[in-house]
Amino acid sequence: MSFSIQAGRPVVRACGSAADMADAVGQMYPCEAEEAVLVWNLVPVRLSYGHDVAALLDDLVPLLEAIRQPGCTRAEVFWGSDTFSAEWGIVREGEALRIRARWHSTLGNYESLLAERGDVVVPVRDFTDAWAKVLRRIVTDIEAECVELEDADLFRRAGALLAPPPPVRSHAAPT
Repeated sequence: MSFSIQAGRPVVRACGSAADMADAVGQMYPCEAEEAVLVWNLVPVRLSYGHDVAALLDDLVPLLEAIRQPGCTRAEVFWGSDTFSAEWGIVREGEALRIRARWHSTLGNYESLLAERGDVVVPVRDFTDAWAKVLRRIVTDIEAECVELEDADLFRRAGALLAPPPPVRSHAAPT
């Protein structure tokens, strides 16, 4: 597969309250905790929960919301962590996404190797499911720790992304 994410199960520190979801993630996961691993065309890229993932959340949730919309034909995102910095141009091609990345920095300095590997083409469902594993890990840990968030908007939106889709209603006439 050209794109996947291993969410892992990082150790969680107690966190009673936080400004928002990203702040909670930064507080809950220590630097030495297990990392998420994004695999891009067979190149593993480590993502620290407490640093990278915390910085990505403000862009990740809106990106996933947009991509879930059938009318979304393209999106752009700038991942702005100093150890995971990249610009992704995403174009929908039927039921797949083509992701063209410009890599600026990664933990391990894999930018040139990632660039050599080129674009990723991934089914929309696989892309959203991969990131959902990371969000599920975070939402579950925030709930388990009973973290009080001053601004819970992003947390609620992440939870909505994880909820099962509503059932499709049939408008067939009774027989």
